[in-house]
Amino acid sequence: MSTAIHRNIPDNRGHNAFASDPELSCLLDVYLAPALRQHTAPFFHEMGELVGDELEALALAADQNPPVLHLRTRNGADAQHIDKHPAYLRLEHYAYSHFGLAAMSHRGGVLDWPKPMPPAVKYGLTFLFVQAEFGLCCPLSMSDALTRTLRKFGSPELVAQFIEQLTTQDEEQHFQGAMFMTEQDAGSDVGAITTEARFESGQWRLYGDKWFCSNPDADLAMVLARPQGDQTGTRGLSLFLLPRWLPDGSLNHYRILRLKNKMGTRSMASGEIVLEGAEAYVVGEQGKGFKHMTDMINMSRLSNGVRSAGLMRRTINESLFIARNRYAFGRRLIELPLMQRQLLKMMVTAEQGRSMVFHTAECLRRADQGDQEAAQLLRILTPLIKFRTTRDARKVAGDGMEVRGGCGYIEEWSDARVVRDAHLGSIWEGTSNIVALDVFRAIRREGALPVLTEYLHRLINESALNTQQQSLLASVVDQGVRSAQQVADSADAEHEVRRIASTLYHIASAAFLAWEAAQQGDNQRRAALAALVMRYRLLPQNPLAVDETPSQLLVELLTEQPMSTTSVAELVASLGVTTHPQEEGVS
Repeated sequence: MSTAIHRNIPDNRGHNAFASDPELSCLLDVYLAPALRQHTAPFFHEMGELVGDELEALALAADQNPPVLHLRTRNGADAQHIDKHPAYLRLEHYAYSHFGLAAMSHRGGVLDWPKPMPPAVKYGLTFLFVQAEFGLCCPLSMSDALTRTLRKFGSPELVAQFIEQLTTQDEEQHFQGAMFMTEQDAGSDVGAITTEARFESGQWRLYGDKWFCSNPDADLAMVLARPQGDQTGTRGLSLFLLPRWLPDGSLNHYRILRLKNKMGTRSMASGEIVLEGAEAYVVGEQGKGFKHMTDMINMSRLSNGVRSAGLMRRTINESLFIARNRYAFGRRLIELPLMQRQLLKMMVTAEQGRSMVFHTAECLRRADQGDQEAAQLLRILTPLIKFRTTRDARKVAGDGMEVRGGCGYIEEWSDARVVRDAHLGSIWEGTSNIVALDVFRAIRREGALPVLTEYLHRLINESALNTQQQSLLASVVDQGVRSAQQVADSADAEHEVRRIASTLYHIASAAFLAWEAAQQGDNQRRAALAALVMRYRLLPQNPLAVDETPSQLLVELLTEQPMSTTSVAELVASLGVTTHPQEEGVS
């Protein structure tokens, strides 16, 4: 008889995603006022509990049962509708109704708080929610961003007509939002849009073909179109609000031709739409549609970064659980030096993304209150997040699948779904090339770089780094800024925009991590993470040298427990984060 011990594959189902992530609690302490932090604590705990169990089960079911488009009723009536699986509808209930994620930025009363919530609450809860379900977060983000854009640029009459339905938590009354922009000949080249708006009998009507429309049966959609006879390019575009239903209860004059068979986000419908004289309302000033639409796009880009950061954190949760509970070669995986290094690289990347999105959310709060510095910071940080965080999520998700091993490739687990979903972040709302170029538009046209430079220096001076480390990071900031300005000023340096945008991202994330550490009292863990970003992302590397950083110092980070100043100082010293790099320009 065999005496071998049988060990099942470790299964993290039933964990609390919030309780499993002590660093998230620390960050909420930094970015939320004490009264709001205390008030929202039970809601974060509830969301974490749901994410680890019910929402995870719902997301798996929704992914395996994608929506179905019906073009007619069974008796032949032309009444298009999309059937969504009950699991997806239940996910909608939690997102829109129970937690009010699309409403909390626009009115008081959500989660029993008398005022609209600051972005850090909405994005913090979304950061958790997406660890179970990614697909629904697209309609959720578009609904939130559409409401913001309508309130910002729409006429008072138009806002009054729809604001209550956009911000209600009543499932029967709530309106979801969408954005219909992409065309076959006008993907990233928005100025090539051919959808035409005609003013007929006192009503704007839209004609054209939109090629990729997520949430195509949304109650309201923002659409870019060119009024008949207006100039070509982006300056000739206007923004329109397109209702799904007309006042008489009939469907508006556009058809969903088919749904896309997508690699990821299978739970959520994306389709092709033909506009056949669809009635619409102009939003804002005619001819400034692209400018108005960029506000919605930027909010979607920031939300995209939050989702990617959330996916990375989900991967870290799962990978740490597996490494702590799975045995190989007589030891737990987390005791194996090579696994430790793999986990640490994943963790540093995930924490960079988390700091970037939370700090940018705080800039959004300040910008919405009229802070001009914050507005310029938001303008450059948002495309940096969209460019780098979404790309990093693909790598971290893939590494997480590898940690689970063969089971990670099986659809009964969520690793494959997370990998598929992670790839979408770098495509939606602009591919990596487009968004990297947008970083440099913010530098050239809006003068964002000097504002970012001064701000980062201020944070470094307030950080938990010692004087020598502050000086080093400040020097790196100055060198990175000079290179970024050189690329921005040169017509022949476009090939460098991705590399230098990545550099700016790493610089900003290191400064944010170090600043956050100073806000956390005795817990200096984020200062250690900042030092790792400097060591492995910003300082010169010798590819032939052996890294002799003591493993036990790095392993302390993997415990995700508070770190003392002494421990961090010892780790930073071992990393050699002390010398100034040699200055080099962009060649």
